[in-house]
Amino acid sequence: MSKLSTLAAIRFGYGLPQPKGAPESAEAMLAMLAGPDDAMGSLPIRKSADLIPNLQELRQIQQADKKSTLKNPKRDALLQDFSDAAQDATVVTFARAVDNADGFRERLITFWADHFSVTAKRQLEALFPFSLVDEAIRPHLTGNFADMLTAATLHPAMLSYLDQSSSVGPNSHFGKNQNKGLNENLAREVIELHSMGVGANYSQTDVTEMAKILAGLTMNANLLMTFQPRRAEPGPRELLGKTYDAAGMVNIRAALRDLALQPATGQHLARKLTVHFVSDTPDADLVKAIASAYNSSGGDLMATYTVLLNHPAAWVETTEKARQPFDFMIASLRALGVTGERLQQMPFKQFRGQVLGPMAGMGQQFKRPTGPNGFDEAAEEWITPQGLARRITWAMRVPMRLVELLPDPVAFAQSCLADRASEPLLWGAARAEDITQGVGLVLASAEFNRR
Repeated sequence: MSKLSTLAAIRFGYGLPQPKGAPESAEAMLAMLAGPDDAMGSLPIRKSADLIPNLQELRQIQQADKKSTLKNPKRDALLQDFSDAAQDATVVTFARAVDNADGFRERLITFWADHFSVTAKRQLEALFPFSLVDEAIRPHLTGNFADMLTAATLHPAMLSYLDQSSSVGPNSHFGKNQNKGLNENLAREVIELHSMGVGANYSQTDVTEMAKILAGLTMNANLLMTFQPRRAEPGPRELLGKTYDAAGMVNIRAALRDLALQPATGQHLARKLTVHFVSDTPDADLVKAIASAYNSSGGDLMATYTVLLNHPAAWVETTEKARQPFDFMIASLRALGVTGERLQQMPFKQFRGQVLGPMAGMGQQFKRPTGPNGFDEAAEEWITPQGLARRITWAMRVPMRLVELLPDPVAFAQSCLADRASEPLLWGAARAEDITQGVGLVLASAEFNRR
């Protein structure tokens, strides 16, 4: 295996050894990315809409039991179905990342899921963060960013997370009758986080105007997006110097499309992609080239990724990035030979104890970022004394519980690091007290935790 193919697997994928058929060059990665999303087809996740019958039955039970204080087993079972669906989706998310030969696709999906960060606010919405990925991100991963931005903004997961249902046009029929006004959460994050970026050339007035454009967006009783004209702010709106005077959803879609086409959006996304994949201190020429590709193509994401993968600065051999806990866990499971099928067969209590709990201890609670800006990228946020101690503890104690037979430590280091396995690491792995410590030494090493 060449140094470039090792770098491709570690920097742009989830590590070694690669699944069968995995690409080893920029050209091959782009070709596979342009093809079908096989992992989504072979490892499906339930859709939020599939649980609408549960919602309807719960409402009937709630209506019938309005005055009762007794527990209703049927209601509890219906509610548990939402939690079970989210648990299944959690395991499938890990299984896709571990098994998928199209590693760059899975890494991009993780990147965009973080870019459009949401969390579930209640049990009924437990599946929302996963639905947003499968319904708004994966279908638009290689298309135009305007489509992804629109799908993510209008998704019920985003509407709920940023309290859009509480935003009402102050001069709307509903606003006047109920004395309600705007909630600018969604408008602000759409501009500041999801498109143009903090510090771009927009004002508080633009945020307020965007909030007025979005007013009327809400969720119905089935937790689906809907637009209610009686909550919408009447009259034309002016955003970033452009007037929007159409009705309802036409205005909303037009404004989102125009935000996606702002040059600042290209710059913002180019920097984020470079920071995520290459370096916490991004190469200025690489950022400029990616932004130029994005802006000149009208937000075409394949054109954007093509420049990222073909630029020399993306292939520098220094590994400045730290594997976040999710990346570390996927890479560790893959290195140990734990398959997606094995994860799906594992009792969820065991999965939580051996995977999700340790990840939280390392500082990353799965699908629970602390804010809409997602998880931190900087290496120093993850390689902390406490976080590193938790990684070492996991590396020394858990692998033996995941596989029947641990591999020879030296062979293990060579298989999951290839030419990145340093002589001191190989020396230490060969002289460990036992196989458990030798494997743990490799997984806890700087070489394994950097990408």
